[in-house]
Amino acid sequence: MELVEGRGQLFWPRPGRDFVVARTHSFGQLARAVDIAFARWDLAHMHMFTLFGGACISALNHWDGDEPEGTMDSAKTKFGKLKPGDQFAYVFDFGDEWAHVCTVGAERVDPLELLGYVPDGPTPYWGWGELPDQYGRGWDDDGDVAPKPPKPVLSDLPPILPLWGKQQRRRGAGARGPA
Repeated sequence: MELVEGRGQLFWPRPGRDFVVARTHSFGQLARAVDIAFARWDLAHMHMFTLFGGACISALNHWDGDEPEGTMDSAKTKFGKLKPGDQFAYVFDFGDEWAHVCTVGAERVDPLELLGYVPDGPTPYWGWGELPDQYGRGWDDDGDVAPKPPKPVLSDLPPILPLWGKQQRRRGAGARGPA
């Protein structure tokens, strides 16, 4: 799964994540796993998968009966509909249009061998690239009024680690004092 665009911005190189997905997992389960793997914290937005050829899969309970004609329910539609090499699109949040392209892997993987366990839902196991904030924020109070905070020099942190806090320890970066 690679992030192509969102919030009017094209991403290159595209950040991506590889997932273990069983044929019995639903597209709804994949949507949630993708959103979490791409650092989305506000998950209250709608999503849609568009398969090659135009078939659509979405959470029908979010549409209140106004879904596009022929849309399949992502909670019930299983990933087993796809074959190795198939490509499809995934869009999260119809306002900001976080659009992804996905290619089904050519070879099946053994989750027990790859992850050490068999997950009960789609699970990321590899990733790359910088993930943008869901709302384009750069810091906690980022908005229309809050200015960018000054860059700290670790003195704003509690003195838990050697170089943190106002009372920086002088023993060296790796040294630890008595507990």
